[in-house]
Amino acid sequence: MKKQLLTTLLAIVALVMNAQNDVQTHRKYLSGHGYDDMVQWDFYCTGGNNSGKWTKIGVPSCWELQGFGTYQYGMKFYGKAFPDGIADEKGMYKYEFTLPKEWANHHIDLVFEASMTDTEVKINKRKAGSMHQGAFYRITYDVTDRVFFGDKKNLLEVTVSKESTNAGVNLSERRADYWNFGGIFRPVFIVCKPAINIERTAIDAKADGTFSAYVLTNHTLDGAKIRTTISDMAGKKVAENTTDIRNGSDHADVSFKVNNPKLWSAETPNRYQVSFALLDNNGKTLHIEKDKFGFRTIEVREHDGLYINGKKVNIRGVNRHSFWPESGRTLSKKLNIEDVKLIKSMNMNAVRSSHYPADPEFYDACDSLGLYAMSELSGWHGHHETINGQKLIREMVIRDVNHPSIIWWSNGNEKGWNDELNGDFHKWDIQKRPVLHPQGNFGGFETMHYRSYGESEEYMRKPEIFMPTEFLHALYDGGAGAGLYDYWKLMRSWPRCAGGFIWAYADEGVVRTDMNGMIDNVGNYGADGIVGPHHEKEGSYYTVKQIWCPVQVTLKGVNESLLDSKGGYLQTCNETSVDGSRLIVENRYDFLSLKGVKFDCSYVKYEGTDTKVIKSKTINGTDIAPGQTGEIAIAEVPADAEGLVVKATDQYDEELYTWAFKLKDTRTDMTVKRENRMRKPRPSYSNGVVTADNTTYTFSTEDGTLKSVTVDGKEIKFGNGPKFFAYRRADRSWDQFYNHDDPQAEKKKTTYTEYPDFGTFAGITATEGENDTLIVTATYDLGSLQKAEWHIAPNGTVRLVYKYVFNGVVDLMGVKFDFPEEYMLRKQWLGCGPYRVWKNRLHGPQLGIWSNEYNDPVPGESFLYPEFKGYFAGVQWMKLESKLGTVTLQPGTDREYIGVYQPRDGRDQLLYTLPETGISIMQVIPGVRNKVNTTDLNGPSAQAVWANGEYTGEVKLSFEN
Repeated sequence: MKKQLLTTLLAIVALVMNAQNDVQTHRKYLSGHGYDDMVQWDFYCTGGNNSGKWTKIGVPSCWELQGFGTYQYGMKFYGKAFPDGIADEKGMYKYEFTLPKEWANHHIDLVFEASMTDTEVKINKRKAGSMHQGAFYRITYDVTDRVFFGDKKNLLEVTVSKESTNAGVNLSERRADYWNFGGIFRPVFIVCKPAINIERTAIDAKADGTFSAYVLTNHTLDGAKIRTTISDMAGKKVAENTTDIRNGSDHADVSFKVNNPKLWSAETPNRYQVSFALLDNNGKTLHIEKDKFGFRTIEVREHDGLYINGKKVNIRGVNRHSFWPESGRTLSKKLNIEDVKLIKSMNMNAVRSSHYPADPEFYDACDSLGLYAMSELSGWHGHHETINGQKLIREMVIRDVNHPSIIWWSNGNEKGWNDELNGDFHKWDIQKRPVLHPQGNFGGFETMHYRSYGESEEYMRKPEIFMPTEFLHALYDGGAGAGLYDYWKLMRSWPRCAGGFIWAYADEGVVRTDMNGMIDNVGNYGADGIVGPHHEKEGSYYTVKQIWCPVQVTLKGVNESLLDSKGGYLQTCNETSVDGSRLIVENRYDFLSLKGVKFDCSYVKYEGTDTKVIKSKTINGTDIAPGQTGEIAIAEVPADAEGLVVKATDQYDEELYTWAFKLKDTRTDMTVKRENRMRKPRPSYSNGVVTADNTTYTFSTEDGTLKSVTVDGKEIKFGNGPKFFAYRRADRSWDQFYNHDDPQAEKKKTTYTEYPDFGTFAGITATEGENDTLIVTATYDLGSLQKAEWHIAPNGTVRLVYKYVFNGVVDLMGVKFDFPEEYMLRKQWLGCGPYRVWKNRLHGPQLGIWSNEYNDPVPGESFLYPEFKGYFAGVQWMKLESKLGTVTLQPGTDREYIGVYQPRDGRDQLLYTLPETGISIMQVIPGVRNKVNTTDLNGPSAQAVWANGEYTGEVKLSFEN
């Protein structure tokens, strides 16, 4: 018995000694870490779905996504603090937990990473503190005197009100253009520190190696010191310093120098570890706090630009909500990292956390992977009242102050700023980062949103640094990539432009648990992403990736002009003028040379539907400095090479971009030569009907059009053409500009008006051509279409040569055929793909052999990419397979586009209602607008074409059943 008692006493002494010697900070999660490991708590919802009973809910979560309450989007109640009809349910939570007995006599904090919106907390039937108002902020309660240790359970009770009793909170956070969720949506945890501890730190590590830190203790301690140890990420000590805490003070101002540190930037995300040890007057360690940081200097040089580490940088940024369809605002470490990786994969270097602070794990990923970040105080047109706003800024800044990725603080969005709060950010941030007013002029930055191309240029003439925090509003398939080439060329040419942030990263479509899992974008409100709700890549993803690539690659002889004077496509080239043996490489990095870049080069040949690699070689980049252009030799071009594919990867072996250049034209002569035609006779003609081998062409003797094609007795239903078409946007005058004389013009801005062709049919003739071909010619007088000349070969293939004359303003122009969409199955083509193009979004698609099945997605509701329908560039051949047969088209040149039916807009048709042009060969295709600016306002590439004169084109056709 005595031995057992002695053993017990020794164990207790050991535990006490261990507890006293434990100087680390500990964290115990009461919830899961994210949506993928939620912990079940007791829950009662007061209204909406699954309400009025105690049940279970996963924490953290937005309760709507767990089947409770009411889904509601903020815009319906815009500008009203306390409106009727608002979803104002409350959620009541209970959870029991224990704490290690070793934590007794320590400082204990209860932390909610975020809870929306008004949060009241009790621990063991006692208030943890006052009600917290504001949804996106870390809530910390000192519960040292309220908790039990050991086996005795603690009862946590939380009441979360979806709506706030504070008008400023509702106007800032709940009446905005995004979803209003409710719940404890970020983790909940207990923090244990020694009784006397380091409360918080704030670091300022400059590019010259100067390291400064504000280290606050929770209690004064005479004779105390702070020992600061800096290590690299592998744990190797770099520097150490000991700083006295002045007698009677509760903080130390640490300052010392580190020699030759590796610097942090978005291109070079070098980080260090720091350990702060609180020592008593005997040198005993009382507490250790650890963090990570980066050496970097932020400068806003007035009337000049943004400088990082002494280098002027251009911001290639995007606006990002914390969002996932199945979990709302509740994310996970994995999802946060994936977001940063996907943003960086578009060659972006910056992100704005719109419109509230993001998860700490998101900023951690920005730190480690390299993104400049803007952290924003919640506010969307409405702003926080001063007293509550001061609390939220403190919570926001002290949580995230040591992230090197955070370059700016934002005081609300679009007049959602409170000027009385401007100075509060710097109270807690010793770095004194720039504070912005998005859509306002403040802090040396003009950040005005959604200016047209011309207006943007005017802003760039002004003395402030121009950096729009939102531009090119990417609704459906408009914006983002559409117009970016023009905007970016303009932005790079003006010295006081610091770049900008595209709206927005991803569609904010939520999986509705109350509607059988339907993804709800709330019409056009949430459908603003470059990628879809589950990060499906839209066409603009690749456009942004190419235009914002820090390494730009081309070849000598490639015409880089996007459009010729008549709107034709010039992405490819004349094979006699292209030098495929060397790359012309431009370095658009801010800091890095191209030494770390690798170029995988493959010479290819397109054989039927396969791409054959003839020769490949990997070349390391050379020391081309930022802002410079140089040449890199590849190899002698193989004689049979038809294309060159170049993949550039960065120092981390991540793809920057892959280009494909045309070296030779691969269009084939589908006409059967005399020596190979196996005694097939010349096609015969009788009264509009041509018979060639097993193919019959029927032409109308009344209008000269091809009416139908029959192969082996089966009608393919391709025909009713060629018919000339020309359209202008319906709100235009005859002189291109907005028609102010038309009172209905505003209602017509997304529709198109056809130019009627009043030509007359002059007749149809059949004559003999070379190689036993038959030439059927339809001619026209007094109109646009002049001639359609069909060269029909003995094997049934045909070459159509057409000519038309048109003078006037056009957004679409070409010739078309009918091919019933209801029978369509799939298409395959050699050309630019796999995505369609617009006149102001030609970048992104690359030369290759592509295919996709027929689809007909509704933008904002279904997310099938790439879309089947649209306008396709650089096509050398395209097979259209239907239930009735297959049609193969070979346009005569790369200056023509293939139109495959007409792109579909969302149900509200805010972007366009395009005319039906069937299967078409087009000389002019339309640009696409964004949500805010009509097409014409997006730059030179978006402008209508003033057609002038005679146009000729040709297309070869073959038919199979």
